[in-house]
Amino acid sequence: MLTLAFDTATEVATSALVDDGEVLAERMSLARALLEDVDAHLRQGGARPGDLDALAVGIGPGSFTGVRIGLAVARGLALSLTVSGAGVSTLDALAVGAPGAVPVVDARRREVFTLAGGEPAVMAPSELHVRPGVEYVGNGARRYRALLEERGAIVPPDGDERHLPRARFHAALVRDLRPVDEILPLYLRVPDADRSLH
Repeated sequence: MLTLAFDTATEVATSALVDDGEVLAERMSLARALLEDVDAHLRQGGARPGDLDALAVGIGPGSFTGVRIGLAVARGLALSLTVSGAGVSTLDALAVGAPGAVPVVDARRREVFTLAGGEPAVMAPSELHVRPGVEYVGNGARRYRALLEERGAIVPPDGDERHLPRARFHAALVRDLRPVDEILPLYLRVPDADRSLH
């Protein structure tokens, strides 16, 4: 199955073209360059857009704008190519890329997104249940490194690729395909724009 996977929920957009588990192409860039990356992947993999069997799109949690960009691109591609897809949690992709580690995504507003009891949650960094000796990965772990390390966590160096929700892991997590317009974002709080209306 030829899968195009991407995640734009964090400040680094990741994308990959994966054929039955084999990574044909992979990039890290910015959300605004996603369509250019897709084109480059297809050329590098020797594939045409019509060869795609599935899309795997990161649904967050993360940047509201970033998640929306990813879903909009997925919906546009699905509409033009008549291809199905799957939504994959950015936290789950981080966890698969760093087995045994706790994924932590910067939620801004002095909060982080993480998995609590296996479920996605939003909380203040000080509320994280830190297990000494356990690795914490993601842009939230990098941002709150001092706080986490002070409490016994291990945070890999900033340049470590385990801090990125790499799209190859989104492709690996695809289970059930569905129409892409049925894939919903994973929002754990009200967007800033909506908060200003209240």
